[in-house]
Amino acid sequence: YATPGVEMNVYFDNIVLLINSGNYVFDVTCPKGRNDQKRWRFTPSESDLGTYDWSIKVIDDYGVLAEGTCKLQVSPLNDQENRPLSILVVGDSLTAATAYPTRIFNQCQELGKINLKMLGTRGSGPERSAVPGGVGHEGYGGWTWASFAQRSESKFLVFPNDDRTQKGTLDVQAFCQQQNEGQPPEVITVMLGINDVFGATDEDLEARIADICNNMDVLLAEFRRSAPQAIIGVSLVTPGAATQDAFGSNYKCGQTRWQYKKNQHRLNEVMKERFAASNPYGISLIPTYCNLDCENNFPQVNEDVNLGGSKKISRLSNGVHPAPNGYNQIGDTFFSWLMAVLPTLPSK
Repeated sequence: YATPGVEMNVYFDNIVLLINSGNYVFDVTCPKGRNDQKRWRFTPSESDLGTYDWSIKVIDDYGVLAEGTCKLQVSPLNDQENRPLSILVVGDSLTAATAYPTRIFNQCQELGKINLKMLGTRGSGPERSAVPGGVGHEGYGGWTWASFAQRSESKFLVFPNDDRTQKGTLDVQAFCQQQNEGQPPEVITVMLGINDVFGATDEDLEARIADICNNMDVLLAEFRRSAPQAIIGVSLVTPGAATQDAFGSNYKCGQTRWQYKKNQHRLNEVMKERFAASNPYGISLIPTYCNLDCENNFPQVNEDVNLGGSKKISRLSNGVHPAPNGYNQIGDTFFSWLMAVLPTLPSK
């Protein structure tokens, strides 16, 4: 998805499962954008509106190893001044950081001419509360697909006599009663999966993903029940930082970049296969994983190259949480997707 004035990228390392993607040639064929060393990039103008074929070949010394195709959809910006739109943004710590929800809000205001109402109790206000009339979401650090249906802190659960020590019932409609005068959101986005799959090993990965899919079904079914007309977008899982330094900084010897990449890549494969075969909830997959610069848009620290050395070196320092510019790229992907699906909603 792309839209005028917003840069869109496909970072080649993010779409392949390779230890070192620098050993390969990536050959993109598309009438729009440009093929760089590490990415395809494109900032559309109004004259680029339309749908285009996009294909890529992965090449080594012996020829083409893999290839794939998709469509590039360049959608117009909303032309209905101050169009009202309600959205519920759900996720884990990447959402809890409030950075990409803020990017969505700002892009909708500045480029999309949308009067966006963001439902949710979390945001950049006091004690991470939502800002009335501004940015709000339901993002919680460490949460999984199961968390929203099981944890007592979940705002989507109702409890007998409001007693959170008892077993809760999933009821998103009750959440909407509190947040939106009983009206369901017109758009729901979900960005989960990192915590679900992060600690998987090669031995238990497939079983872990089966559990993730079961938990995914529970939450998506409730979203669809409570908001039968809503557009529901599910983000594919974003990759981690480009080097092991970032994972060593956070997790010591507890996790490698390569293991997380295998886990993340496989979960995305299953999600794409699963919803291509059957999509009972009518969801749309959002390719946030493509448009994230894992080399330059993750946090970095300057430190001694080694103890006692006089030379300083810059190292990536966070495994899965981007820097502000990385969050902006995630927000841009959501915004471009939103511009693509907006025409399917009734005009107001």
